[in-house]
Amino acid sequence: MRILNVSISEKEFNKFGLKKDKLSFTDFFDLVSEMMPQNLDKRFEFVDKYGLSQMTMDENSNEVKNI
Repeated sequence: MRILNVSISEKEFNKFGLKKDKLSFTDFFDLVSEMMPQNLDKRFEFVDKYGLSQMTMDENSNEVKNI
């Protein structure tokens, strides 16, 4: 078995509701998986808010190139 150390701030520790300093990989993976749909929903809200969903792939590519 290998040990993987991940450092997070006290603020992040509290934000994610962690209760212990050590997690199994399965528990860590479950925690991250639970957060993903929330972030995806926020991205869709952003896309809709700024009309990005109306852009073609070429327009999107040009926007990214100009950043």
